[in-house]
Amino acid sequence: MADNQPVIEIRNLHKRYGDLEVLKGVDITAPRGHVISLIGSSGSGKSTLLRCANLLEDSQQGDILFEGEPVKWKGQGLARRPADAKQIMRIRTNLSMVFQQFNLWSHMTILENVMECPVTVLGRDKAEVEQKARMYLDKVGIGDKCDAWPAQLSGGQQQRAAIARALCMEPKALLFDEPTSALDPELEQEVVRVIKALAEEGRTMIIVTHDMKMAYDVSDHVVFLHQGLIEEQGTPDQVFKAPKSERLQQFLSHTTAA
Repeated sequence: MADNQPVIEIRNLHKRYGDLEVLKGVDITAPRGHVISLIGSSGSGKSTLLRCANLLEDSQQGDILFEGEPVKWKGQGLARRPADAKQIMRIRTNLSMVFQQFNLWSHMTILENVMECPVTVLGRDKAEVEQKARMYLDKVGIGDKCDAWPAQLSGGQQQRAAIARALCMEPKALLFDEPTSALDPELEQEVVRVIKALAEEGRTMIIVTHDMKMAYDVSDHVVFLHQGLIEEQGTPDQVFKAPKSERLQQFLSHTTAA
């Protein structure tokens, strides 16, 4: 795979729920090793775009390419569905998603949570996966919590376990959907530090976030969505320090003053 081949490319993506059009033709490219942050008000389409990229939601129009390979579709409009289940499974296992609400399995220890998908979905050797799982839990700073249950961990620790679980799939890209919004400010910083460290390693990431400081600090490219369209995009300095559109200026004045 050529290094200059984007990991994820989205072209002219449209998504609707019945009569409500949430995405109205969006283009996003995530080059290898780059961090793309999606910002915007609630309802602007950020999380929907991320879920479409990971094929958790079906889009009605437009192309999604993973490492240059286009997703195959059948049907049109609201009846459009992925045409090749094996292709979808292969792409999804290479795009690990970290959700706002952690989604850890309460009946499994933290170590078991991190090991579950590589063993059951990818069929990897259990002993090898356990070694990697312990390494990733160390990496996110909770290596001492392997035998704990999710309910015994703080929200910040649970989210770091969820990140370790995503890393253990050894994906080509990580997708974060508001990874810190369910946390209080102190615990939020634990998670932000982990995400910054991953960005410094050169991991490909798309992050939906309300945390403008994190978006500024970790991103190579920032996309401001407004009412289902890209209103403005650019480097963190361009977007945060020299916003051109009135809508982005308004949005930043409200979020950075908070």
